[in-house]
Amino acid sequence: MPYGSRLAAMMTRRLGRECVYTPSARLALYLALRRWCRPGARVLMSPVNDDVILFVVLAAGLRPVQAPVSPWDGNIDPAAVPESTWRGVDAVLTTNLYGMPDRVVELRRRCDELGIPLIEDAAHAIGTHVDGQPIGTFGTAAAFSLSKHVAAMAGGFLAVEDPRTRRELELLRDDLLTPRRLRDDLATTLRPLARSAVRTLHLVRPVWRTMQHLGMLERDDFRMALHAPRLSGCAREAPSLTAYEPWVRVDLHGFRARHGALMRGQLELRMAHLDDDLTRRRAGVTLLSGTDWASQALRDRAIPDGSLALFRVPLLVHRRNALLERLVNHGVVAGYVYDPPLDDYAGAEFVEPSPDPSAARWFASHVLPADPLLARRITKALIKEQATSAHHPPIPAPLPNTTPPTPLGQ
Repeated sequence: MPYGSRLAAMMTRRLGRECVYTPSARLALYLALRRWCRPGARVLMSPVNDDVILFVVLAAGLRPVQAPVSPWDGNIDPAAVPESTWRGVDAVLTTNLYGMPDRVVELRRRCDELGIPLIEDAAHAIGTHVDGQPIGTFGTAAAFSLSKHVAAMAGGFLAVEDPRTRRELELLRDDLLTPRRLRDDLATTLRPLARSAVRTLHLVRPVWRTMQHLGMLERDDFRMALHAPRLSGCAREAPSLTAYEPWVRVDLHGFRARHGALMRGQLELRMAHLDDDLTRRRAGVTLLSGTDWASQALRDRAIPDGSLALFRVPLLVHRRNALLERLVNHGVVAGYVYDPPLDDYAGAEFVEPSPDPSAARWFASHVLPADPLLARRITKALIKEQATSAHHPPIPAPLPNTTPPTPLGQ
């Protein structure tokens, strides 16, 4: 029986697509990129994204092309992508940032026209639908993360459009897995319980501050250190997950470690409660979407039907960085801030910069990702801190073409 087949079957029943189990979403994404993109291919993606995803793309031997994004949700704005860029890319990678869906219908249409794969990063979007269809069923393949939704801190899936590719992907996965260690399985199993105890005992602030002071956090800022000279040398070895592992493993060192029966059993139990988790998330999203800090994209989607089960709720605030620091005093560690955008972070050596980076810069510097499971606590904290909402300046309409027509015969 293939590794993780029971977990894969659970996700297959939920999604309606054949799934392959992986220890993490980042490994699932790497499998998809290796399977459907040739080395040197150019991949269109949002610059408002986790830096780990950038390094997964580089590890697959691909060139990240940064797209213009919507200032309301940070996802790719297909209409703002120049036609010259569309003609030059070989694949599209969505983000579904915080669970807010990409414009997948338009992206799928463009990919079909160009004959290129649409790869969905659905790590934040296991409960997101577009027109009744689950995110993860629009593209050629989709990577999911269990750790983002059932507090498992491990586990992922790769869902595929063509079920005939499943066995091929399982073999590729098995070649990339590292041997399991019982100690690591125990640590991963107990870590969610420890985190829950810290919250229950109201120890978030002292624990977080202690980790900061002791240098126990792998990121000194929102982004990890780039180490550009070392990263440049890795390009000669790509595609190679091993060469890029120092970057890809940040915050999840066991991202490709084979899970034993203990870990898989725990994940099965947690996955059985996924619908309960999504229900609680919807309630939190409904509360936060009614606040002044909610983004316009959130209001447009969440208020009418109350069906969004987001991983994080994108609130737009002034003085975001100062607010994040002060929220720790209220027992809230926000995280998942992707600032600066990837083209500013990595530079033209490693990515092709966006033709219009302004929206990405504005969104990345104002968004406060709020955990919907802590909606009431966060709302009270922001009110106490007198947080003010940020509104993106109106986007001017394109100027009409005033060039006089060329007279006939000239």
